[in-house]
This record gives sequence, structure tokens and C-alpha cells, in this order.
Amino acid sequence: QVQLVESGGGLVQPGGSLRLSCAASGSIFSINAMGWFRQGRGDERYFVAGIRWSDGSTDYADSVKGRFTISRDNAKNTVYLQMNSLKPEDTAVYYCAADESGSYYLAIDMDYWGKGTLVTVSS
Repeated sequence: QVQLVESGGGLVQPGGSLRLSCAASGSIFSINAMGWFRQGRGDERYFVAGIRWSDGSTDYADSVKGRFTISRDNAKNTVYLQMNSLKPEDTAVYYCAADESGSYYLAIDMDYWGKGTLVTVSS
């Protein structure tokens, strides 16, 4: 089993920045990819960004390309999501997820989930 704990959410003004963290523990050797997803009120959970453990390759949803950056710290077993130029439409609960097969695009495919952290972008 893998445990994921997100942190770093909060209230930020439009145009501001936040950095989310996701600390992994447990059977982390089984992880091959990790991703960030977000879910607005009454909405589905959508892919935001993902990173593969094997080579560090990354991918992003079109809506966040150029503004968000996913990265990892292997020594700390932590994945980060740096969010810049935030917009009101980025408001959502952000979830960290891990996958054993190496995929990260579809929420239904992810094996482990954190409890989420709320990001609110508002003036």
C-alpha cells in the first residue's frame, strides 16, 4: 500500500502562485508514475499534470501548460506542483495520485489517492 498526503493549498489572488506538495510513504517502490488531478464543485476529477518515475518525463493538461510545473524529489519521496499565474477557473480540490503501471491520464486508472487539498483563486 501507498499513502499520499497533499499540502500547500489555500486562498490566492488571481495571478498569484502556490506550490502543492505530495509526500508518499509505504510501498513506494511499486510506484511508476504520479499525477495531480483536480475536481471542481459538482465536477468530475480531471488530469492536471503527471510525471513518470523511470525517466522523469512529464505531461500537462492544455489548460495549465506554461503555468504549472510538476517535479519530484526522490530523496524525499515527494512530488510538487508549482502553480503560477493562477486563474479563478483553477479553483478546485487538488488530488495527488500514484500508479503502479506508469500511466497518469485517467483518474480511473490510478491506484492510490491522497485526500486532496483545496485551492481557491479569488480576489
